[in-house]
Amino acid sequence: MKRVSAIAAVFGAALTMGAAGNVTAQTPAAAPAPASAKVAVIAFQTAVTATNEFQRDFGDVQKKFEPQRTQLQTLSTEVDTLTKQLQAQGSNLSDAERANRAKSIDDKKKQAQRLAEDAQNDYQQAIQETFGKVAQKVDELLQGYSKQQGFTLVIDESQDQQQAPLVLYRADTVDITKVVVDAYNVKSGVPAPPPQAPNAPAPTVRPAAKTPPAK
Repeated sequence: MKRVSAIAAVFGAALTMGAAGNVTAQTPAAAPAPASAKVAVIAFQTAVTATNEFQRDFGDVQKKFEPQRTQLQTLSTEVDTLTKQLQAQGSNLSDAERANRAKSIDDKKKQAQRLAEDAQNDYQQAIQETFGKVAQKVDELLQGYSKQQGFTLVIDESQDQQQAPLVLYRADTVDITKVVVDAYNVKSGVPAPPPQAPNAPAPTVRPAAKTPPAK
């Protein structure tokens, strides 16, 4: 996945090389460095789920799916009861009766499985929607708060340690992309290519006039 992302970044950068190449190479000015770098860390997922709004909405989701949980518990109890009865009375039942009871148990198991799968999918979707709605608001607040506090970077520590840290906020002053490009152009000594002429507009093709039919 990282390799695919890197390749996509290279091709994406190639699309803007024409504009970047028109910049005349010159000695770059020193980039203004922040007086003091302030880096903050946040457990973003924990922060979202700890908000009163998420806790309230999460409780509403729990109540919404309470009937499905009750129905699943009822079916599970019925299956256990019927299974125990069949095991205890099986030797005294006819083959047809044992088959009927076994089929009834199997039908209830399938019903419970379908209900559990549907309820689980709907529950997960509801939780994701609830989290996403609150997460968007928390992120908007985080952006303003980070800028107000003068943070240089805010990193999410919720990410897997094997992955690159997710930067939730960065100050504009820490972007040194242009400074590095200018410095490399000066060091390499390669002059900027001449500006490319804009593409000529495509000629308009008019339909050929129809020859009037001979009288």
